[in-house]
Amino acid sequence: MKKILIIGYYHLKKDKRVFRTVKALSKKCQVSYQYLSNEDNKISFENNTKYIPVFFNINPSENIFKKAIKRIKFDKKILKIIKNEDFDILYMHHFLPTFPLKPFKFVKKKQKIIIYDLHELHPENFLESLPKLLRIIKEKIMWNIFKKQLQLSDKLIFVSKEIQEYVFNHLKFKKKYLIFPNFSNISISSKEKNKEICLVGKISRDVQKEERILKKLIENGFIFKIIGMDSEKFKDLEHISTKFLPYNKMMEELSKASFSLISYGSKDTDYNKNYTFALPNKFFDSIAAETPVIVKDTFVSMRKIVEKYGIGVVINPNNIEESVEKILKAYENYDQFIENIKKHKNKFVWDEEKEKEFVDFVLK
Repeated sequence: MKKILIIGYYHLKKDKRVFRTVKALSKKCQVSYQYLSNEDNKISFENNTKYIPVFFNINPSENIFKKAIKRIKFDKKILKIIKNEDFDILYMHHFLPTFPLKPFKFVKKKQKIIIYDLHELHPENFLESLPKLLRIIKEKIMWNIFKKQLQLSDKLIFVSKEIQEYVFNHLKFKKKYLIFPNFSNISISSKEKNKEICLVGKISRDVQKEERILKKLIENGFIFKIIGMDSEKFKDLEHISTKFLPYNKMMEELSKASFSLISYGSKDTDYNKNYTFALPNKFFDSIAAETPVIVKDTFVSMRKIVEKYGIGVVINPNNIEESVEKILKAYENYDQFIENIKKHKNKFVWDEEKEKEFVDFVLK
């Protein structure tokens, strides 16, 4: 039986994407799983898996130097785990920012397999809030580091075909890869459909580009519902909100809405390929909950799927009247969208066939 060390790095224990890999691979392998802990927990064992929590807590009020020192100490702990654990395959869900190449070089010297799961496009996503000039310099440095990481890896996993193509075209080389989107855990439906547009997520999202559209839709009888986020951020918009909900409860609430707005309101989203090529969890969850999505036309990967299957509305937030009209028209023809979703929703839900493809890719 093969042994796999899964580095969740800064992801919490039950992170949807990371924990899915742990559960799938533990059925065939002995898994050691490192994850972020908010408490100083001890190592535990369950279902063929060794759970290795690593405590990390940053006070937002701390200065940048204290934060940097803490991050270096955290990365050293992860390196120690990689050096001390016995494994055949290292599965990386992120890289170590203060030692970006050390794990890769160490494992290659041991002649072990490295699988790199790219949740984000790291050169653009990492430190994305830097001022423009520093961001340009950072991206040049990060692309060089990223290329070396990929060259040292044996297999790569991407969230979308567009990111995979963009990376290979940019770096001028190829590796064995798998497209592994953020599939929904479950598929549900609801007989109750309210005239709501919902925004879902644990991390608060800006809707600055869609705010005027939402205000117009509210005037036309829609309710704007926020699920699982701090509603204070949306105080300028009339809305209702829920606290953070467990996954199944969140899906139930999502299934009752007429539309799900997929938004990253940041000013940088129109140029950042990490966003334009994203296929986020809530996109797949929305379709699995039989709730049509509203996406920006600059979200290339989501737009392609929405247009291909007819499962939502693509808008240009800069054109307010046109966007409002498209959403109102979609609501008038709502049954067609639901029919399309029912026909295609299984493509968006994790199942045994997708799990087998993933496990086979990792182990063979």
